[in-house]
Amino acid sequence: MSTENIADEVKFAYWVPNVSGGLVTSDIEQRTNWEFEYNKKLAQTAERVGFEYALSQVRYMASYGAEFQHESTSFSLALLLATEKLKVIAAIHPGLWHPAVLAKFGATADHLSNGRFAINVVSGWFAGEFKALGEPWLEHDERYRRSAEFLEVIRKIWTEDNVEFAGDFYRIRDFTLKPKPLNTPERPNPELFQGGNSSAARRNGGRFADWYFSNGKDFDGVTEQIQDLREVAQANNRETKFGLNGFIIARDTEKEARDTLREIIEKANKPAVEGFKDSVQQAGKSTSDGKGMWADSKFEDLVQYNDGFKTQLIGTPEQIAERIVAYKKLGVDLILGGFLHFQEEIEYFGEKVMPLVRELEASEKVSV
Repeated sequence: MSTENIADEVKFAYWVPNVSGGLVTSDIEQRTNWEFEYNKKLAQTAERVGFEYALSQVRYMASYGAEFQHESTSFSLALLLATEKLKVIAAIHPGLWHPAVLAKFGATADHLSNGRFAINVVSGWFAGEFKALGEPWLEHDERYRRSAEFLEVIRKIWTEDNVEFAGDFYRIRDFTLKPKPLNTPERPNPELFQGGNSSAARRNGGRFADWYFSNGKDFDGVTEQIQDLREVAQANNRETKFGLNGFIIARDTEKEARDTLREIIEKANKPAVEGFKDSVQQAGKSTSDGKGMWADSKFEDLVQYNDGFKTQLIGTPEQIAERIVAYKKLGVDLILGGFLHFQEEIEYFGEKVMPLVRELEASEKVSV
């Protein structure tokens, strides 16, 4: 089937560094900061240079380089109130949130931000968090079944009155949310993102989400996921957009960019990366078809803990822009970028790379 993208122009998001340690598990210098004042300025810079989305991470306890963590929903709301156009996506875990409680928070955040709040449902990879909090840790496919119910329930609560739902994980009885999200043509209900790589994540994305977020992948890996995702969406009379994670190293020369990547990996915090590897690779391998996140990731890939190096957005602005447009042709609607030195590199990306992407997109339209 076709993998044509839905969006006319690829959109850009960035990872919010609301946890300490940066986006790579390495002892290389990372000029970034997990605290609010730094992130407030960063959000304003990203908004100014053309980023449309930001994604707040979710961790509840120290793990693999992230000693300190700000909670994702409250941090997202703070960033929304510090900006004017930026949409901020809060990553959340079903099992630690009840969907109706999050629906209430989301509706309030939607009103306070004039419709700019969104949610990324991540089904969980860190068993230690659930165990530390006394919550049951489900096997992979069960976690995604719970996420499917979570997505379905929160959508119903945002759009219907007197909601009834009887699932294996959630029970809702005659529940009406007031006020509901704004839901105007310009600002529809808060967008729902489904994170993952597995077949279960693709089913959830195609059936219930507005967006599907993938870990870093090369062209073949992206094409396979998009084909599966769009088949599920079409079978359910829906459209689901595709977002791709990539760690971006944009430099004036390709050599400088490649040297930076080499230094990141050479200075990797090996015990932390190996610990992370041991924790997450069972997640992908525990799926029935072995397609889950991190299932085929090598040590070098996991130094960026969402496989961002695999996307290969590394080089000069021209090289990166060309590769982004090549991904767009495959059906990618959004690039989620991570950076080594967030403030200056987001500004550099917005000023040097984004205009080249728009020029290439425009030339593609003219040539069609």
